[in-house]
Amino acid sequence: MSALTETPAAPAPRAGGGIAQSARDSLVMARRNLIRMTRIPEVVLFGLIQPIMFVVLFSYVFGGSLVIGGSTSAAGYREFLMAGIFAQTVTFATAGAGAGIADDMHKGLIDRFRSLPMARGAVLTGRTLADLVQTTLTVIVLTIVALLVGWRVHEGIPKALGAFGLLLLLGYAFSWIGALIGLSVRTPEAATSGGLIWLFPVTFISNAFVPTENMASWLQPIAEWNPFSATVQACRELFGNPGVSPSDAWPMVHPVWASLIWSVVIVVVFRTLAVRKYRSVAV
Repeated sequence: MSALTETPAAPAPRAGGGIAQSARDSLVMARRNLIRMTRIPEVVLFGLIQPIMFVVLFSYVFGGSLVIGGSTSAAGYREFLMAGIFAQTVTFATAGAGAGIADDMHKGLIDRFRSLPMARGAVLTGRTLADLVQTTLTVIVLTIVALLVGWRVHEGIPKALGAFGLLLLLGYAFSWIGALIGLSVRTPEAATSGGLIWLFPVTFISNAFVPTENMASWLQPIAEWNPFSATVQACRELFGNPGVSPSDAWPMVHPVWASLIWSVVIVVVFRTLAVRKYRSVAV
């Protein structure tokens, strides 16, 4: 009588679904991406150098040549400038998010992740959370440099922390745009180019570097309703820096609320589109 051999059953998918599983899987993917970043320190280093160069160049090249609040002092322009530099720094992380996801797709890692019993949006959420951590580190270093060149906060620590919170929320929102771009192109190089080309008009047609009232009349409404401008304006108010616009546009009158609303809308819309693209993309 021959003995019957049983084939071991395949491991069952992990128990617990919904929000709990999605959060757990997202944190695992975030940890994976953070470990990966530490193994490529030059990426983090270059990400720190770029905003420092912007601070130094704009402060000492343009400082003293622009009228801010009726003054042309370099110190006044540096205080006006820093909110714009902070916002530019957090939004430029978009290109890194897109390039990282495109690189994973190019190497076939996304295909492997899709075969695992994990939440569909965890791969993208983990990537954006890891980018948020890197952006936070960059903002901390940039704050130290800004203080060294003469920038100051005049409204107290709580409001300053609120401003940094708005900046990081905007950076997180824009990273979802980068995620969608990364899923929509074929190479990391294309993702980097696609992640930057639209950022230049967004950041420069704004109140980041010059007051909007100095722009052409047809450009002023575009700049004032720019989500980027709302966050810059909110940060200037919370930091107590010069440059509060006399515009009657709602985002300039209520910049904190406008910044929150814009960032939340961008997260909801582009996270939905990115997860849908992730589910349907063929690698």
